[in-house]
Amino acid sequence: MEIKKETVLIKFGEHVKKLRKELKLSQDDVVVNSDRLIKATVSDIENGKRNLSFTTLIDLAKGLGKHPKELLDFKIDLDKE
Repeated sequence: MEIKKETVLIKFGEHVKKLRKELKLSQDDVVVNSDRLIKATVSDIENGKRNLSFTTLIDLAKGLGKHPKELLDFKIDLDKE
């Protein structure tokens, strides 16, 4: 069964947004902490509208103060998607 790219992006974005809110960070905080991201990029990621590159993943992790593997630790049912 093929996994829809859109579904993965939405699930990832929801996970990133949840992490950010748990850390009590605004999107602006993430941008400042990352040194390289812009707010539109963070918003697009959280809304499942951006398929980010590896370097953007690293920048996002830095902005959240997390290890990149923590950003990839989200649940997705590969059998149903």
